[in-house]
Amino acid sequence: MKNTFQGTGVAIVTPFRKYGTIDFGSLEKLIEHIIANGVNFIVALGTTGESATLTHDEKNAVINYVCDTVNGRVPVVIGVGGNNTEHVIKDLRSLNLSKSDGILSVAPYYNKPQPKGLYNHFKNIASASSLPVILYNVPGRTGSNIPADITLQLAYDIENVVAIKEASGNLSQIETILRERPEDFSVVSGDDGLTLPLIALGANGVISVTANAFPKEFSTMVNNALNNDFNKARKNHYRLKNVMEALFADGNPSGIKAALENMGLVSNNLRLPLVKVNKSVNNQIKNAIEEFGE
Repeated sequence: MKNTFQGTGVAIVTPFRKYGTIDFGSLEKLIEHIIANGVNFIVALGTTGESATLTHDEKNAVINYVCDTVNGRVPVVIGVGGNNTEHVIKDLRSLNLSKSDGILSVAPYYNKPQPKGLYNHFKNIASASSLPVILYNVPGRTGSNIPADITLQLAYDIENVVAIKEASGNLSQIETILRERPEDFSVVSGDDGLTLPLIALGANGVISVTANAFPKEFSTMVNNALNNDFNKARKNHYRLKNVMEALFADGNPSGIKAALENMGLVSNNLRLPLVKVNKSVNNQIKNAIEEFGE
């Protein structure tokens, strides 16, 4: 159960057709592109997958399609989270997770629970899950930071809490987790731009947005860093820098969908309240992709 989620994970987009239905053909194309270029695992129905806009039936359809398409070639993690603990538990029981390898569960948003509430939220979710649980800390989106001591308490107390995706940007907090975690507890970056420095501090990898478009290049950077070849990793990091900045300049997943359309992989369609990136950022993304190719 432990140490499965290391290296480069990809938070995949959910492709949509023009009128909002799920484009499963493009989803297959994206999965094949990612796997062929050496990623270590796939995460579906995360923030990048616009899971908040999908119905329960659509989520099940995506889960089934992703798992069947991947067919055991890499582990598959499914985003199952929310700000109502009982509702998350109901999702765990009603979604078809039988072919999945783990769940990613975001910190409760909007409610702003106390640390004790965070601990009990994840404790109850882990108890209801037969799968390994990756905590997801992204206070910039949720308004709810998981403190280092709560992460560590969960890691030591609960066997199937096996990792955390840390996107707090708080290096001091992440350093505390890295220093004091159980030996088999993974810490992965939730910020593409901080992946290299976090691996240098001892992190185990990333769940990346950029790797939807550039899986080979991002995986190479991560693998170089994990193998302590930081000269090569730095070169790859700086080569990706302009791309990463452009992708997040007008929000995620708007940026990555613009990039994927420019690369002929996925149509640039989103569900409200998300909209396409503005014209200036779209040009910035196009230019970054062209410069990267050169």
